[in-house]
Amino acid sequence: MRLYLMRHGIAIDREDPDCPPDPERYLTPKGIQRTRAAARGLRSLRVKPAALLTSPFVRAVQTGEIVCEVLGLDPKQLRTTDALKPEAKPARLAEELVRLGGEVICFGHAPHMDEFIAHALKATAPFTALKKSGVACVDIDSLAPLRATLFWVLTSRILRRLGN
Repeated sequence: MRLYLMRHGIAIDREDPDCPPDPERYLTPKGIQRTRAAARGLRSLRVKPAALLTSPFVRAVQTGEIVCEVLGLDPKQLRTTDALKPEAKPARLAEELVRLGGEVICFGHAPHMDEFIAHALKATAPFTALKKSGVACVDIDSLAPLRATLFWVLTSRILRRLGN
């Protein structure tokens, strides 16, 4: 299984007086623009996921919808899962992936995405730090027991350049 893990785009600052509760924080105009440009980079890499999972938090769902639009995928394919919430244990995502196959893309949060990468690669601690709209590509060799290889990690900036 090829797994893409994308961190949500730039969201309204927690310190902003107009900031809603954390699950309702939304992408800023700059976040929307950079996410769209990063998604064009995924398109240039010919990413075509068969399954799309997202955290139920607004900023992750918006990121997923933008990626669907750019990749020509139906946003109704996006499926929310609590396994991608910021506080979820990495093993929960592995359990969710057992039901899927092919290429999968997940939209979520830091440090959860980095914790999952470390868990999948049997690292004792996270060694990646996905930036907003950044993506990691992980090849899952086995889900039971979980065995994986980190294929690449790309920042939003690199993805934006690939998309131009």
